[in-house]
Amino acid sequence: MENQTLVKEICPTTTQTWVKDGALLVDVREVDEVAQLSYDVPNLLHIPLINFEERFSEIPKDKPVVMVCKSGGRSLRATGFLVNHGYENVVNMQHGIIRWVQKGFPTKGDTTTVLGNDDGCCSSSSCC
Repeated sequence: MENQTLVKEICPTTTQTWVKDGALLVDVREVDEVAQLSYDVPNLLHIPLINFEERFSEIPKDKPVVMVCKSGGRSLRATGFLVNHGYENVVNMQHGIIRWVQKGFPTKGDTTTVLGNDDGCCSSSSCC
């Protein structure tokens, strides 16, 4: 059995701390999704998952990187890809922009595109 490196994941609240400390958010959603609603953070790079293998080298290896998408699945795959290509300071943000919006974190665009997708798993204030 070959060695596998586990992908690290953080929640949107922790992501806020990473962003304040200068981390780069890499959004792997499609162009139309980003046009409707995007993260409003200072360091943001958009690389749609469909183009990720050709463009991942645009992501710096020398700074913290948080991978993001709509619900956390596509960004998890992209994070694993980066880990397998030598990136060490990269994490996936769980629950994506859906939870980001639910927590009231900064966005640009129409938040109703994701608010209807609440799965109810985080209705308590104790959730990250």
